[in-house]
Amino acid sequence: MEELAAIERRAARIRLLLMDCDGVLTDGSLMLLENGDEQKLFNVRDGHGIVMLHRAGLQSGIISGRTSSFVKRRAIELGMKLELVCQGSLDKVKDFGALLERAQVNENEVAFIGDDVTDIPLMRRAELGVAVADAAMEARAVAHYVTKAAGGSGAVREVAEVILKAQGHWNTLMQRYTK
Repeated sequence: MEELAAIERRAARIRLLLMDCDGVLTDGSLMLLENGDEQKLFNVRDGHGIVMLHRAGLQSGIISGRTSSFVKRRAIELGMKLELVCQGSLDKVKDFGALLERAQVNENEVAFIGDDVTDIPLMRRAELGVAVADAAMEARAVAHYVTKAAGGSGAVREVAEVILKAQGHWNTLMQRYTK
C-alpha cells in the first residue's frame, strides 16, 4: 500500500470508478432464488458515495463475473450508465478495456475496487487499484490502497470520499447537507 500523498495524487486523476460487485458492493454473500436469480444486499452509504461521484461529474461502473437482475436494478437506482455495467464477464481484462472505451477514459483515469484474485489484473491496470479490507491477501498485496471498511460495509463510500477529497469536490458536495 502506498503513502497517503501518493494515493491522493492518483485519486486526483480519476474520472471513472469501476468495481467488482460481489465482495465489493456486497459482502460476497449470495442467496440463490428458485427462478435462477441471486438476491444481494447493498450498503446505502456505498450507494450515496457513488451518487456523490456522479454529482461531481465522474462516472462509475461494474464488472462482475456473475449475473443478477438486482445488480442492474441497483445500477439504475444509482444513476450508472448501463453501458458501464458488465455482468457475466468471462474475460475481465477485455471487458475492462471495452468499458474504458465506452467511458472515453484511459487507464490512468480509472480506479478499480476488487476483492479477489480475479480482480488483480484490473487493479494493476488502473491508476488507483483498491482492495477492500477483507479482500484476498493476494489482492491486498498489489493494491495501491486497502480500505478500512470491508466489502459491502462502506468500502466503496470510503474510496468515493478519497477521490472526491483529492479532487477538491468534497466540501462543495457537503454544503447540500450542512447548510
